[in-house]
Amino acid sequence: MARTNYKELLEAGVHFGHLKRKWDPSMAPYIFMEKNGIHVIDLHKTVAKLEEACNALKQISAAGKKVLFVATKKQAREAVSGSAAKVDMPFVTERWTGGMLTNFVTIRKAIRKMVQIDKVLNDPEATGVNKKERLHLQRTRDKLEKNLGSISELNRLPAALFIVDIKKEHIAVKEARRLNIPTFAIVDTNSNPKLIDYPIPANDDATKSISKIMEIVTGAIAEGLNERSKVKDTKGAEEVEVDSKEEEVEN
Repeated sequence: MARTNYKELLEAGVHFGHLKRKWDPSMAPYIFMEKNGIHVIDLHKTVAKLEEACNALKQISAAGKKVLFVATKKQAREAVSGSAAKVDMPFVTERWTGGMLTNFVTIRKAIRKMVQIDKVLNDPEATGVNKKERLHLQRTRDKLEKNLGSISELNRLPAALFIVDIKKEHIAVKEARRLNIPTFAIVDTNSNPKLIDYPIPANDDATKSISKIMEIVTGAIAEGLNERSKVKDTKGAEEVEVDSKEEEVEN
């Protein structure tokens, strides 16, 4: 069963592209027509590319790997952070720090620093730390959290990136490509889909369009996580059964 359809995407305004004069010629295969100087995206192709991306994302989550969501534009932040959090995936919605992937060792040091600060702040009886110093630590921690987003929970590089607006997040795209990390993205008519492994032709400006795409892709991730959970439960049950039989033999 398909995860979405033409009508659903149409109602969300996924088909609205940019002005013709702003288009990227590489998006030509995904453009249905031009209307009043605005390109209209072919939603039949969006459905196909979305399904392809969802199948890959499902496999990644089923393998227990992480997908990092990147969307720092204002109209995408809430939709992306909310959807990513529901499937326990990391996200960056405030600011992409250069080197977040290519200099991950340094980023991990910043994360460890944040953890250390948390230990001090959460210990009201910490010796040698006065009120003024606590305030300074809190400000430092807030700044780190804003820059790092929820990647503070990442112990290793993500298995993939999902990006909203690859023109705005061009640094994230370059870093992922440099490290051969698979990329998934909502790609509008003003962007180059060839830069992305799994491009999803769609409006990347309207909150309704972004929310719909996020709902669908995180739904696929949830499917993968559910499959992984079932496999773990089955293995656990099998191990218990084996242990029980071994006990019976010993007795």
